[in-house]
Amino acid sequence: MAGHKVKFLPSDRVFVVDEAETLLEAAMKLGVHINASCGGNSACGKCRIKIVEGDAESPRHPTISEVDYDNGYRLACTSRPRSDLVVEIPLESQVDKASLKRKPHRPHILAASDIGELVKGWTAEPAVFKVYLELPPPSIEDNIADVERIKRALRIDHTIDDVSVAFGVLKKMSSLLRDEDWKVTVTLIHFRGGYRLVSIEPGKRHRENYSAVIDIGTTTLCGQLLDLANCSVAKVTEKTANGRDVCTLAESSDYNSQISYGEDVISRIMYARKKGGLKRLQDAVIATVNSVIRELLDIAHVDDGSLSHLVLAGNTTMTHLALGLDPRHIMLAPYTPTVTFVEPVRAAALGIHVGDHVYAYVFPCVASYVGGDIVAGVLGSGIFQREKITLFMDIGTNGEIVLGNKDWLVCASCSAGPAFEGGGIGSGMRADRGAIEQVRINPATYEPMVLTVGRVKPLGICGSGLIDIVAEMLLAGLIDQNGKLRRDAPTKRIRKGDNGCEYVISYGAETQTGRDIVISEVDLDNLIRTKAAVYAGCRVLLDQVGLTFDDVERVVIAGGFGHYIDLERARTIGLLPELPLNRFLFVGNGSLLGARLLSFSEGLMTEAERIARMMTNIELSNSPKFMDEFVAASFLPHTDSRAFPGVLRELKKGRGEGV
Repeated sequence: MAGHKVKFLPSDRVFVVDEAETLLEAAMKLGVHINASCGGNSACGKCRIKIVEGDAESPRHPTISEVDYDNGYRLACTSRPRSDLVVEIPLESQVDKASLKRKPHRPHILAASDIGELVKGWTAEPAVFKVYLELPPPSIEDNIADVERIKRALRIDHTIDDVSVAFGVLKKMSSLLRDEDWKVTVTLIHFRGGYRLVSIEPGKRHRENYSAVIDIGTTTLCGQLLDLANCSVAKVTEKTANGRDVCTLAESSDYNSQISYGEDVISRIMYARKKGGLKRLQDAVIATVNSVIRELLDIAHVDDGSLSHLVLAGNTTMTHLALGLDPRHIMLAPYTPTVTFVEPVRAAALGIHVGDHVYAYVFPCVASYVGGDIVAGVLGSGIFQREKITLFMDIGTNGEIVLGNKDWLVCASCSAGPAFEGGGIGSGMRADRGAIEQVRINPATYEPMVLTVGRVKPLGICGSGLIDIVAEMLLAGLIDQNGKLRRDAPTKRIRKGDNGCEYVISYGAETQTGRDIVISEVDLDNLIRTKAAVYAGCRVLLDQVGLTFDDVERVVIAGGFGHYIDLERARTIGLLPELPLNRFLFVGNGSLLGARLLSFSEGLMTEAERIARMMTNIELSNSPKFMDEFVAASFLPHTDSRAFPGVLRELKKGRGEGV
């Protein structure tokens, strides 16, 4: 089969691509990222590229104008090389990893290191630990087997009994003990009620014991490198100049490479059903895991062999895909995952580039759409220890909700869709550099004031910016409570567009792409449906246990989206309940919060499993009550005026109706 050299700009990387491959398929295989959210079936129209040199076979997609097509713009998913090519990946099709490192400026958000403020009574006893041994060499009087010599020293000198030894250790034990004059370091893990010796190293290395904890998100993977040998409760809560605790040596994050196969879990499950799809999806996410771990080790200048433990937390679909398990029945009634509790698994068996002795602990899941990331969030936020009735919300592509306290927990997942991460929105994008994140609209002139991530020219709209825009349009009277634009508003920014009536936020001359950034009535409808699903899910959970929002004493908001959400704007559109602001607590990445806590404290492994078992899942897809609540919430802010009295007062004031 013929192949052609393809250079991708701006990276200047050159590859040979077969004529039968689309440029999107080639980019995926070669690790060149191009935004694509529909799995490569041309539905989203976001994988725009520009053919700078050469010839590619590609039909014109409806999202590409004739002028742009004549200037070389194509979709990567429909383009196949017919000669050597130079392909430019435009700004709007690139992923900016740097945006993942930005920190929120929120005074009441807890950093991932504030464990001491949330979880009480835990002890720093890592599940994986190292012990330095100085053994007496064998003699005629003391000629017990090498393994028994080690077990005896562990029992007598360290009160560690009931130890089994991994076979891989046996193969090198004899020579290593003698080469090192019987001075070695052994790595042990708690294993089925006893201990398992999984590694033996030369000399005194018991202070070199590290753990990597990874949150496997649908969009983003976040990781931390932890110092297990030198951790204590005091050190974990002690801050350094960079805001981390002294036991956290490095942080890293990267976009999940699976996003090229689909933005949400359903599209990825569908892709996994294709021939070879499951393997490609597993390879993609494991490649990102390896990338994050490599960066963590490089940042901290830690040797690969010193990594002893790995903790993974993700939603049920991400967990299945990372393990290479068939996820298809997650999306098919009666919604049964392959597994919810996974025994610790050798990380190398998954393709993770760590030592053979490293086991990965995978957080237990609850149901098809309530996964280990939520269990980790409940653990890390301390809900399971407190009397207060708490509503835990992780808002992303899916909206996962947990309600309860130390005695009971109910949970649900509502398919929020990708709107809060920029998906399904004509000018939507992730919170990368150039994304519009804050907007204010003058109620007299209807002119917008716009701030972007990185304070550069606008490139699109991210989730927090979308909430800001809709709230401002509602308060300024540009849209009604059904999300319809006022055609008679005295502004040229409201006009007829390709998707019906739209409002221009930034004109092409002001943007990086030269195209107008707009929000249409289709976009507004997507946002309203998304926020309605989240709010309705909360109402159904409360109704199931005979409570109302007034009974909720604390609302914990987790997830990357929660970093930047404006509480007042979120209440204005009816995404969050109208409760006093002091009841809300932002914990950032709740999944990572729980994962790191578990890594520090072996006792909390049992606690995590107890939490997962005590969580009662409510299946919203089968609930008539959910549909009723969803319809009622498909209004700005809600059809029930009693639920948002403060917002309605603001709207009346804006219309000059008094209060």
